Amino acid sequence: MAMEPVSFSESGGIRYLHFGSELIQGAMRMRDPDEIYLEYNQQMMAWLLFLETKPGMHAAQLGLGTGALTKFTHRHCPAVKSTVVELNPSVIISARTMFFTPDDDRRLETLQLDAKAFVCNSKYKNVFDAVQVDLYDAICDGPSASSLDFYQGCFDILKSPGVLTVNLFSRHKSFQVNLNHLCEAFDNRVLLFPESHDCNVVAIAFKGPILNVEWKEVSKRAKVLMEKTGLPTNTWASGLHRENAHQESKLFI
Repeated sequence: MAMEPVSFSESGGIRYLHFGSELIQGAMRMRDPDEIYLEYNQQMMAWLLFLETKPGMHAAQLGLGTGALTKFTHRHCPAVKSTVVELNPSVIISARTMFFTPDDDRRLETLQLDAKAFVCNSKYKNVFDAVQVDLYDAICDGPSASSLDFYQGCFDILKSPGVLTVNLFSRHKSFQVNLNHLCEAFDNRVLLFPESHDCNVVAIAFKGPILNVEWKEVSKRAKVLMEKTGLPTNTWASGLHRENAHQESKLFI
């Protein structure tokens, strides 16, 4: 199968990743390579709102891009091991050479694999505390993995409790298809962030015990996260509260 060509551009101190078109597949601020520059990418770290990191935790990143999530986890979550799944070898090389993603070590494993095959492999069943899905091709008209089987696989590789975050494209017919499959696989335990730039909407899905928590506690946790990591999490609780029906009095999902 032919892989999409990888190219780069720079403007105003930002380096961008492209897959054979002008569409942006990722970005990095040159003076702060470990910062997560794009808002939707920042929201992909929202599993940290619901899971306290501790030794032995394992996160999977499906789709490497510029390595923004990988770098952030490696730097700010030293107790967490990351497994990155990326099919295109050129993306793996460019993440390391152009976007300063670290080489594999005892906390980082990179697999050149199809994410659809990865989530259906029984050896990964109940392995990961968090799974982050950002799988797009050059056309960018919706996630390149969107079937019910794929999302069921994501559910299966999560531990209980476990949290999935996934980047969806809101203004395309793929959005409702992905959302329906995600809700079916996760028994409707899905929250949406408000739409961010370029029509990205990050969904959060939950596996395990029911969450029953006051929104003020979520806000408090978000503030701690911002202080620890620099992520601009101060609007996360209010955005989730506002965007999701039946969550008005407290977060119950």
